[in-house]
Amino acid sequence: MKLVTTLIAAAFATAAYAGNTTGAGASFPAPIYFKWAEQYAETGVKANYTSIGSSGGIKQIDARTVDFGATDDPRKAADVAAKAQYQFPTVMGGVVIVLNVDGIAAGQLKLDGATAAAIFDGTIRNWNDQRISKLNPGIKLPNSKINVAVRADGSGTTAVFTDYLAKQSENFKNTVGKGKRVKWPDNSVGGKGNAGVAATVQQLKDTIGYVEYAFAKSNNIPHVAMINKSGKLVQPSAEAFKAAAAGADWNTPAMAVNLNDQLGDGSWPITSATFILVYDDRSDRSKNAVKFFDWAFAEGDKAAEELDYVPLPDSVKEKIRSDWKRLGLK
Repeated sequence: MKLVTTLIAAAFATAAYAGNTTGAGASFPAPIYFKWAEQYAETGVKANYTSIGSSGGIKQIDARTVDFGATDDPRKAADVAAKAQYQFPTVMGGVVIVLNVDGIAAGQLKLDGATAAAIFDGTIRNWNDQRISKLNPGIKLPNSKINVAVRADGSGTTAVFTDYLAKQSENFKNTVGKGKRVKWPDNSVGGKGNAGVAATVQQLKDTIGYVEYAFAKSNNIPHVAMINKSGKLVQPSAEAFKAAAAGADWNTPAMAVNLNDQLGDGSWPITSATFILVYDDRSDRSKNAVKFFDWAFAEGDKAAEELDYVPLPDSVKEKIRSDWKRLGLK
């Protein structure tokens, strides 16, 4: 009798959780994935997401401990194929430089790419350095050392940010490098996730760092305005992220589009899509993950915009849905 009861309970649990999906990875899209999961639960199906960084997301999906992995640094097409996976973008957003300096408000300090690179590779170490002062006449900069807040974990946000800075400076490219983990200068302080970097900047005076825009906005951390590739001063916004994506080529292998340093008067220079990896094995686990993101593509644009992400163009969503059907995932 006890065995029968146990089997009935197990069957009930399996039915109750049918269709649920679990993922882990990048912290860049975590706010929107959490929001989508909250709204998706109203359909009677659960989606759970854990923000552990892009490197962690790739490790988890490779180990098959999650149904989907999330990364801001897209995998190369050859690696996606070798792992029998399918990669697709979900939303777009911007990485912003944030700071904690007395008397400097959000959007007040201006930087160009070369100066930002010199700060983050340790070449510029004082706030009143003439290269910063030249870009910011009229702003009183302190005669104090710069603390640099960076990601301590393997991070897609770091990959996006360092890819941009490496385009601006050979010295940055050669000394710090680009990728999810790099060799930061000795004046850097590590934090885990976007939340960790945001907390470090907030707590440590005279600090500069980089986070996804939603973290800067939700935590009221002053951001830096940037001079883009077209020589125009821009502030981060959904419109600026859209402008950066306007001329993107979405037909790249594994859809690994790079939105950094795009031309255009209104383009935010550090813009990225964020990506999901699922197995193309037609398993229920992969199909359940796809159902969640299919729902998000149909119902989640408003939530994305409210959190300052940019939804994918309809044409890109349709291409992804076509791929899902071709792979037998939908």
